[in-house]
Parts: sequence; structure tokens; C-alpha cells
Amino acid sequence: MTKYMVPILLLVITSAELGWAEPALSSDAADKIERGKELTFARGKGNCLACHVVAGGEMAGNVAPPLIMMKVRYPDRMKLRAQIWDASALISTTTMPPFGRHRILTEEEIDLVVDFVLTL
Repeated sequence: MTKYMVPILLLVITSAELGWAEPALSSDAADKIERGKELTFARGKGNCLACHVVAGGEMAGNVAPPLIMMKVRYPDRMKLRAQIWDASALISTTTMPPFGRHRILTEEEIDLVVDFVLTL
């Protein structure tokens, strides 16, 4: 197991035991999440699958933590957004591209990716 898997598995087990459930989504919110998913999986845009395992993704990489239990890992939405905007601001040795700083994704696209990632 990778160093990321044990803590994440503990989170999954704990959340299942606590019965955490997601509220129903409006059609607008569901549309934003779907658009965020498309960006996340798009090889020419977010390309998160190059490094992360993401539920529903194919040919995922394994050099970065799997994107699971993201609401638990990032209860503050803005911290996740900042991580996607420019991960090197917190971790200088990261290989994660600075999606916002390098304008790989627009502001709106980053928000859509955050919307989706927080559902994982």
C-alpha cells in the first residue's frame, strides 16, 4: 500500500460507520459537477488522471494521492481551490501544475473542478 492509502482507508471506514450522506443536488449544481468532471478527466485541460486515481476515471496515474474523501481532506473549499490554483505555494517541490497561475484553467473552470472534486 502506498503511504496515502492507510489514512484514506481509515477515513472511508469512519465515514461509512458514521453514515455521512450527501444532500440532494439542484439541477444547476449537478450540471456544474458534471462539467467539472469533464474538465478533471480531459487530457487537454485538467488531466488530473495523469497523476491521481479518480473514481470513474480510466488509465489513472499513481504518483499523487487518490482523490477520495475530499470533503474530509479539504473541509475549507478555498484551501482546495488554492491547491489547484498553485500547489507550489504550499509545497515548493510539488509536480502538480499551477493550473491558475499558468492559465491552464480559467477561474470558472477551476471552480467547476473544485465542485466536482469535493464530491469525491
